[in-house]
Amino acid sequence: MKLEFHGADLGVTGSCHLVECAGKRVLIDCGLYQGGYEQEDENTKAFGFDADSIDYVLLTHAHLDHCGRLPLLAKRGFRGEIITTAASRELARLVMLDSAYLQEEEARWRARRAGRHDSKGAAGPLYTTLEALNTLEFFGRTAVYNRPVEVAPGIRATFIDAGHILGSACVLLELSESGTSRRLLFSGDLGGSGRPILRDPAPPPQADIVIMETTYGDRRHKPLGPSIEELYAAIEAALDRGGNVVIPTFALERAQEVLYHLREATESRRLPRRMQVFLDSPMAISATEIFRRHPECYDAETCEMFRDGRDPFDMPGLHFTHEAAESMALNRIAGGSVIMAGSGMCTGGRVRHHLKHNLWREDSAIVFVGYAARGTLARRIIDGAKTVKLFGDEIRVQASIHTINGFSAHADQAELLAWHAQTKAKRTFLVHGEPDNMQVFAGRLTGTAVEMPAPHQSFTL
Repeated sequence: MKLEFHGADLGVTGSCHLVECAGKRVLIDCGLYQGGYEQEDENTKAFGFDADSIDYVLLTHAHLDHCGRLPLLAKRGFRGEIITTAASRELARLVMLDSAYLQEEEARWRARRAGRHDSKGAAGPLYTTLEALNTLEFFGRTAVYNRPVEVAPGIRATFIDAGHILGSACVLLELSESGTSRRLLFSGDLGGSGRPILRDPAPPPQADIVIMETTYGDRRHKPLGPSIEELYAAIEAALDRGGNVVIPTFALERAQEVLYHLREATESRRLPRRMQVFLDSPMAISATEIFRRHPECYDAETCEMFRDGRDPFDMPGLHFTHEAAESMALNRIAGGSVIMAGSGMCTGGRVRHHLKHNLWREDSAIVFVGYAARGTLARRIIDGAKTVKLFGDEIRVQASIHTINGFSAHADQAELLAWHAQTKAKRTFLVHGEPDNMQVFAGRLTGTAVEMPAPHQSFTL
């Protein structure tokens, strides 16, 4: 039995872990690297293993940094089976197709730029829309929470509700080979407790070895209640000034959670009932429709709303902007609107246009409600940049900037520690976190041997 690490090692993105047992090779996730050019350049490099040698992929959830290299895996020769939950299957299709489209757009831009400068060799997309569609053929059995799946002889997987995004899971692997047995528990990304819409993370089973995320392993989150009030206050102040509010929004979970709270605010008259809210993200719009199809993931309160015929994501002033022309028209709105657009880290997507038209305005507000990795535009704005470059122009940062951490879809340090304590693991591998965060979290763990694997490091179990 072997365990190898090929992504999100001493870093936050690109999750990809390899288990070898009983003659089979099983990947846990195959995610895209996100962040600055240096990180994204990792996507073009070798995986650290032969794609055609992989027999199975167990997908914990559909965020890009966990599923975004699956089309590349197939492009390079993978012909095995991908197993995940029903909701993750639908969301992964959406995420991979969106990623392929953006990469094709980026490749076309690079080609035009190379032509203008009479240079050659502009890189093509990492994978195309067709290659992303072809990857869907490899999605096989559907995992159901708490129901073991016999992946192959000697390998059994159980998906456990992680409470992170719709369909997200921790994965327990029960391995047997040559008379030796091991229980490996992959945390995936863990959600926090007491969140709206989704159920809290399920208690983890006991395991010999835990591979766990440490995104916020060094800190506690702000309580949700004050964070919601902070969101409302930021919106109210910008509207009173006559400006707009731009919320860079992750399409999965974060967009739906913010819509949920905005609906509550308009229903209670905390914010104007006819406040104009634009969800300017085709991907987030589609994800919201997928959310409506999977009540098996909801908490009791949200399930009751649906039973009563109420839509938790709808409000009188909500508009879905599907087309690019509709998105461009939003830049002519002088004030009084809330614009939610991707990407959440401002590395691409329509939000960059809205930032160009609102960052320089003292009456407007930019509200960050999600994680911003190092090297991203969102992180530079959060860290206090006075100017940023957008579409070749230097834009002054004069809007009010708000960073509201209480909306994180990740568990904080206390929740991670409580989750880990229930596993009784004797050996722990820390992944999916900045090195400083990992060091702090490792110092809080007791009763377990802690490893912080480097990229492509291998361990015998």
